[in-house]
Amino acid sequence: MIIDAHAHIFPEVRGATGRGSTRGPGYGRIAVGDEETQLLPPYNEKTVFTPEMLIANMDWAGVDKAVLLQGPFYGECNSYVLEALSRYPDRLVGAAYFDPWETSNRQEFENLVAASSFRVVKLECSEPTGLCGLHPNARLDMSDIAWLWDELEQRGLVLTLDLGGIGSRSYQTGAVRAIAEGHPDLRIVIAHLGQPNPSAEAEAERWDLWQEQIDLGQLPNVWFDTAALPAYLPDEDFPYPTAERYLHLALERIGPSKILWGTDLPGLLRHLNYPQLVKLAKLHTESLSPNEKAMILGENAMRVYGFD
Repeated sequence: MIIDAHAHIFPEVRGATGRGSTRGPGYGRIAVGDEETQLLPPYNEKTVFTPEMLIANMDWAGVDKAVLLQGPFYGECNSYVLEALSRYPDRLVGAAYFDPWETSNRQEFENLVAASSFRVVKLECSEPTGLCGLHPNARLDMSDIAWLWDELEQRGLVLTLDLGGIGSRSYQTGAVRAIAEGHPDLRIVIAHLGQPNPSAEAEAERWDLWQEQIDLGQLPNVWFDTAALPAYLPDEDFPYPTAERYLHLALERIGPSKILWGTDLPGLLRHLNYPQLVKLAKLHTESLSPNEKAMILGENAMRVYGFD
Protein backbone atom coordinates (compact mmCIF):
# COMPACT_ATOMS: atom_id res chain seq x y z
CA MET A 1 0.00 0.00 0.00
CA ILE A 2 1.41 3.37 -1.07
CA ILE A 3 -0.35 6.54 0.10
CA ASP A 4 0.61 10.08 -0.83
CA ALA A 5 -0.17 12.04 2.34
CA HIS A 6 0.14 15.45 0.69
CA ALA A 7 -1.40 16.29 -2.70
CA HIS A 8 -3.49 19.08 -4.22
CA ILE A 9 -6.15 19.54 -6.88
CA PHE A 10 -7.62 22.81 -8.16
CA PRO A 11 -9.91 23.84 -11.03
CA GLU A 12 -8.09 27.14 -11.44
CA VAL A 13 -5.59 29.29 -9.58
CA ARG A 14 -7.46 32.01 -7.68
CA GLY A 15 -5.74 32.34 -4.36
CA ALA A 16 -4.13 35.02 -2.22
CA THR A 17 -0.82 35.54 -0.45
CA GLY A 18 0.74 38.33 1.55
CA ARG A 19 2.41 39.47 -1.69
CA GLY A 20 -0.84 39.67 -3.64
CA SER A 21 -3.45 37.52 -5.36
CA THR A 22 -2.53 34.44 -7.40
CA ARG A 23 -3.75 33.40 -10.83
CA GLY A 24 -2.83 30.90 -13.53
CA PRO A 25 -1.74 32.51 -16.82
CA GLY A 26 -1.53 29.05 -18.39
CA TYR A 27 0.91 26.32 -19.33
CA GLY A 28 1.87 25.66 -15.75
CA ARG A 29 2.66 29.26 -14.85
CA ILE A 30 1.39 30.90 -11.68
CA ALA A 31 1.40 34.64 -11.14
CA VAL A 32 1.72 36.19 -7.68
CA GLY A 33 0.98 39.86 -8.01
CA ASP A 34 3.18 41.01 -10.91
CA GLU A 35 5.61 38.07 -10.69
CA GLU A 36 5.29 34.81 -12.61
CA THR A 37 6.84 31.43 -11.87
CA GLN A 38 6.81 28.08 -13.66
CA LEU A 39 5.26 25.87 -10.98
CA LEU A 40 3.98 22.98 -13.14
CA PRO A 41 5.27 21.44 -16.38
CA PRO A 42 4.01 23.45 -19.41
CA TYR A 43 1.77 20.68 -20.76
CA ASN A 44 -1.73 22.12 -20.45
CA GLU A 45 -3.21 25.30 -21.85
CA LYS A 46 -4.79 26.07 -18.47
CA THR A 47 -2.91 25.96 -15.17
CA VAL A 48 -5.11 23.38 -13.46
CA PHE A 49 -4.71 20.05 -11.70
CA THR A 50 -7.93 18.06 -11.76
CA PRO A 51 -8.78 14.94 -9.74
CA GLU A 52 -8.60 12.96 -12.99
CA MET A 53 -5.06 14.25 -13.59
CA LEU A 54 -4.12 13.20 -10.06
CA ILE A 55 -5.72 9.75 -10.36
CA ALA A 56 -4.00 9.20 -13.73
CA ASN A 57 -0.66 10.06 -12.13
CA MET A 58 -1.41 7.75 -9.20
CA ASP A 59 -2.19 4.88 -11.56
CA TRP A 60 0.97 5.60 -13.55
CA ALA A 61 3.17 5.61 -10.43
CA GLY A 62 1.46 2.80 -8.52
CA VAL A 63 0.11 5.00 -5.73
CA ASP A 64 -3.01 3.54 -4.13
CA LYS A 65 -4.50 6.50 -2.26
CA ALA A 66 -3.87 10.20 -1.59
CA VAL A 67 -4.76 12.94 0.88
CA LEU A 68 -6.04 16.16 -0.71
CA LEU A 69 -4.90 19.29 1.11
CA GLN A 70 -5.77 22.94 0.49
CA GLY A 71 -4.25 26.33 1.13
CA PRO A 72 -4.47 30.02 0.18
CA PHE A 73 -1.91 29.77 -2.65
CA TYR A 74 -4.09 27.82 -5.10
CA GLY A 75 -7.24 29.19 -3.50
CA GLU A 76 -10.17 27.73 -1.59
CA CYS A 77 -11.88 24.90 -3.47
CA ASN A 78 -13.93 23.09 -0.82
CA SER A 79 -16.79 22.20 -3.18
CA TYR A 80 -14.36 20.97 -5.83
CA VAL A 81 -12.56 18.71 -3.34
CA LEU A 82 -15.83 17.35 -1.94
CA GLU A 83 -16.95 16.48 -5.46
CA ALA A 84 -13.68 14.62 -6.04
CA LEU A 85 -14.12 12.71 -2.78
CA SER A 86 -17.58 11.61 -3.87
CA ARG A 87 -16.26 10.40 -7.24
CA TYR A 88 -13.20 8.59 -5.88
CA PRO A 89 -14.07 7.53 -2.32
CA ASP A 90 -11.77 4.50 -2.48
CA ARG A 91 -8.77 6.59 -3.55
CA LEU A 92 -9.00 9.97 -1.82
CA VAL A 93 -9.39 11.58 1.60
CA GLY A 94 -9.74 15.35 1.77
CA ALA A 95 -9.02 18.37 3.95
CA ALA A 96 -11.21 21.41 4.28
CA TYR A 97 -9.87 24.89 3.61
CA PHE A 98 -10.59 27.02 6.64
CA ASP A 99 -9.24 30.35 7.88
CA PRO A 100 -9.81 30.61 11.66
CA TRP A 101 -8.68 34.24 11.71
CA GLU A 102 -11.65 35.41 9.63
CA THR A 103 -14.38 37.20 11.57
CA SER A 104 -17.11 34.68 10.73
CA ASN A 105 -14.91 31.74 11.64
CA ARG A 106 -17.00 29.64 14.05
CA GLN A 107 -20.23 29.59 12.07
CA GLU A 108 -18.25 29.05 8.86
CA PHE A 109 -16.56 26.05 10.44
CA GLU A 110 -19.89 24.58 11.50
CA ASN A 111 -21.33 25.06 8.00
CA LEU A 112 -18.23 23.52 6.44
CA VAL A 113 -17.85 20.32 8.43
CA ALA A 114 -21.31 19.52 9.82
CA ALA A 115 -22.59 17.61 6.81
CA SER A 116 -19.46 17.04 4.72
CA SER A 117 -17.06 14.18 4.12
CA PHE A 118 -13.98 16.16 5.14
CA ARG A 119 -11.81 14.23 7.59
CA VAL A 120 -9.11 16.86 7.88
CA VAL A 121 -8.69 20.61 8.38
CA LYS A 122 -5.47 22.02 6.98
CA LEU A 123 -4.00 25.34 8.10
CA GLU A 124 -1.24 26.51 5.79
CA CYS A 125 0.40 28.98 8.11
CA SER A 126 3.54 29.80 6.12
CA GLU A 127 4.32 33.46 5.43
CA PRO A 128 5.03 33.37 1.66
CA THR A 129 1.97 31.36 0.62
CA GLY A 130 -0.13 30.90 3.73
CA LEU A 131 -2.29 32.42 6.42
CA CYS A 132 0.48 34.17 8.34
CA GLY A 133 1.13 36.18 5.19
CA LEU A 134 -2.53 37.16 5.00
CA HIS A 135 -2.80 37.78 8.75
CA PRO A 136 0.56 39.15 10.00
CA ASN A 137 -0.46 38.82 13.67
CA ALA A 138 -1.85 35.30 13.40
CA ARG A 139 -0.77 32.88 16.08
CA LEU A 140 -1.93 29.36 16.82
CA ASP A 141 -1.96 30.07 20.58
CA MET A 142 -4.40 33.00 20.34
CA SER A 143 -7.33 32.61 22.71
CA ASP A 144 -9.76 33.66 19.96
CA ILE A 145 -9.20 30.41 18.06
CA ALA A 146 -8.78 28.03 21.02
CA TRP A 147 -12.29 26.68 20.35
CA LEU A 148 -11.07 25.17 17.07
CA TRP A 149 -8.82 22.59 18.72
CA ASP A 150 -11.71 21.43 20.94
CA GLU A 151 -13.99 21.09 17.92
CA LEU A 152 -11.44 19.13 15.88
CA GLU A 153 -10.74 16.79 18.77
CA GLN A 154 -14.41 16.18 19.56
CA ARG A 155 -15.28 15.53 15.91
CA GLY A 156 -12.32 13.19 15.36
CA LEU A 157 -10.87 15.37 12.58
CA VAL A 158 -7.17 15.54 11.76
CA LEU A 159 -5.31 18.87 11.95
CA THR A 160 -2.65 19.26 9.26
CA LEU A 161 -0.26 22.21 9.60
CA ASP A 162 2.23 23.83 7.26
CA LEU A 163 4.38 25.83 9.68
CA GLY A 164 6.55 27.44 7.03
CA GLY A 165 10.27 28.09 7.01
CA ILE A 166 12.56 27.50 9.98
CA GLY A 167 12.70 30.59 12.18
CA SER A 168 9.83 32.39 10.44
CA ARG A 169 6.81 33.88 12.24
CA SER A 170 4.76 30.84 11.31
CA TYR A 171 7.25 28.35 12.78
CA GLN A 172 5.26 28.13 16.01
CA THR A 173 6.59 24.93 17.56
CA GLY A 174 5.74 25.90 21.14
CA ALA A 175 2.13 26.68 20.26
CA VAL A 176 1.73 23.32 18.49
CA ARG A 177 3.19 21.50 21.49
CA ALA A 178 0.65 23.20 23.77
CA ILE A 179 -2.22 22.27 21.43
CA ALA A 180 -1.07 18.66 21.16
CA GLU A 181 -0.53 18.23 24.89
CA GLY A 182 -3.83 19.92 25.74
CA HIS A 183 -5.79 17.82 23.22
CA PRO A 184 -4.33 14.30 23.39
CA ASP A 185 -7.00 12.82 21.11
CA LEU A 186 -6.38 15.38 18.35
CA ARG A 187 -4.20 13.92 15.59
CA ILE A 188 -1.78 16.53 14.21
CA VAL A 189 0.32 16.20 11.06
CA ILE A 190 3.06 18.75 10.33
CA ALA A 191 3.90 19.09 6.65
CA HIS A 192 7.25 19.10 4.85
CA LEU A 193 9.19 17.43 7.69
CA GLY A 194 9.57 20.88 9.23
CA GLN A 195 11.26 22.22 6.05
CA PRO A 196 14.92 21.22 6.59
CA ASN A 197 17.36 22.88 4.18
CA PRO A 198 21.12 23.52 3.88
CA SER A 199 20.84 27.20 4.81
CA ALA A 200 19.18 26.39 8.13
CA GLU A 201 21.55 23.49 8.76
CA ALA A 202 24.50 25.87 8.44
CA GLU A 203 23.20 28.01 11.32
CA ALA A 204 23.27 26.25 14.69
CA GLU A 205 20.43 28.30 16.17
CA ARG A 206 18.05 27.66 13.26
CA TRP A 207 19.01 23.99 13.11
CA ASP A 208 18.17 23.68 16.80
CA LEU A 209 14.72 25.07 15.94
CA TRP A 210 14.25 22.31 13.33
CA GLN A 211 15.26 19.60 15.78
CA GLU A 212 12.96 21.08 18.40
CA GLN A 213 10.07 20.90 15.93
CA ILE A 214 10.87 17.33 14.86
CA ASP A 215 10.85 16.35 18.53
CA LEU A 216 7.12 17.12 18.57
CA GLY A 217 6.86 13.70 16.92
CA GLN A 218 7.78 12.17 20.27
CA LEU A 219 4.27 13.11 21.40
CA PRO A 220 1.78 10.29 20.75
CA ASN A 221 -0.54 12.45 18.61
CA VAL A 222 1.93 14.26 16.30
CA TRP A 223 3.26 13.06 12.92
CA PHE A 224 5.19 14.59 10.01
CA ASP A 225 4.83 14.23 6.26
CA THR A 226 7.81 14.41 3.89
CA ALA A 227 6.25 16.51 1.13
CA ALA A 228 8.40 18.73 -1.10
CA LEU A 229 11.85 17.86 0.32
CA PRO A 230 13.54 18.01 -3.13
CA ALA A 231 12.27 21.58 -3.58
CA TYR A 232 14.43 22.70 -0.64
CA LEU A 233 17.58 21.40 -2.36
CA PRO A 234 18.02 23.49 -5.55
CA ASP A 235 21.68 22.48 -5.91
CA GLU A 236 20.93 18.74 -5.97
CA ASP A 237 19.39 16.33 -8.43
CA PHE A 238 18.11 12.77 -8.28
CA PRO A 239 18.57 10.89 -5.95
CA TYR A 240 18.72 13.91 -3.59
CA PRO A 241 21.11 12.49 -0.97
CA THR A 242 20.57 15.40 1.42
CA ALA A 243 16.82 14.76 1.49
CA GLU A 244 17.59 11.15 2.42
CA ARG A 245 19.91 12.35 5.19
CA TYR A 246 17.27 14.72 6.57
CA LEU A 247 14.74 11.89 6.59
CA HIS A 248 17.09 9.66 8.53
CA LEU A 249 17.97 12.42 11.00
CA ALA A 250 14.25 12.69 11.74
CA LEU A 251 13.94 8.91 11.98
CA GLU A 252 16.67 8.87 14.63
CA ARG A 253 14.66 11.32 16.75
CA ILE A 254 11.07 10.08 16.34
CA GLY A 255 11.15 6.69 14.58
CA PRO A 256 9.40 5.33 11.46
CA SER A 257 5.93 5.19 12.99
CA LYS A 258 5.70 9.01 13.02
CA ILE A 259 6.56 9.84 9.39
CA LEU A 260 4.22 9.79 6.37
CA TRP A 261 5.46 9.89 2.79
CA GLY A 262 4.05 12.78 0.75
CA THR A 263 4.92 14.70 -2.40
CA ASP A 264 3.10 18.07 -2.60
CA LEU A 265 1.88 17.13 -6.08
CA PRO A 266 1.52 18.85 -8.50
CA GLY A 267 4.13 21.39 -7.40
CA LEU A 268 6.92 18.78 -7.34
CA LEU A 269 6.28 17.85 -10.99
CA ARG A 270 8.66 20.58 -12.11
CA HIS A 271 11.41 18.64 -10.29
CA LEU A 272 10.45 14.99 -10.88
CA ASN A 273 7.59 13.05 -12.42
CA TYR A 274 5.38 10.97 -10.15
CA PRO A 275 7.02 7.56 -10.78
CA GLN A 276 10.38 9.18 -10.00
CA LEU A 277 9.00 10.55 -6.73
CA VAL A 278 7.83 7.07 -5.77
CA LYS A 279 11.21 5.61 -6.74
CA LEU A 280 12.91 8.28 -4.64
CA ALA A 281 10.81 7.38 -1.61
CA LYS A 282 11.74 3.71 -1.99
CA LEU A 283 15.44 4.55 -2.36
CA HIS A 284 15.42 6.78 0.72
CA THR A 285 13.83 4.02 2.83
CA GLU A 286 15.87 1.18 1.33
CA SER A 287 17.99 0.69 4.46
CA LEU A 288 14.93 0.26 6.70
CA SER A 289 13.23 -3.01 7.51
CA PRO A 290 10.26 -4.01 5.32
CA ASN A 291 7.92 -3.21 8.21
CA GLU A 292 9.43 0.25 8.77
CA LYS A 293 9.35 1.02 5.05
CA ALA A 294 5.68 -0.02 4.86
CA MET A 295 4.85 2.31 7.74
CA ILE A 296 6.30 5.36 6.00
CA LEU A 297 5.00 4.60 2.51
CA GLY A 298 1.41 3.98 3.53
CA GLU A 299 0.50 2.36 6.82
CA ASN A 300 1.00 5.48 8.94
CA ALA A 301 -1.18 7.55 6.62
CA MET A 302 -3.80 4.80 6.62
CA ARG A 303 -3.99 4.96 10.39
CA VAL A 304 -3.69 8.73 10.90
CA TYR A 305 -6.07 9.86 8.15
CA GLY A 306 -8.59 7.06 8.65
CA PHE A 307 -8.74 5.56 5.15
CA ASP A 308 -11.35 2.84 4.78
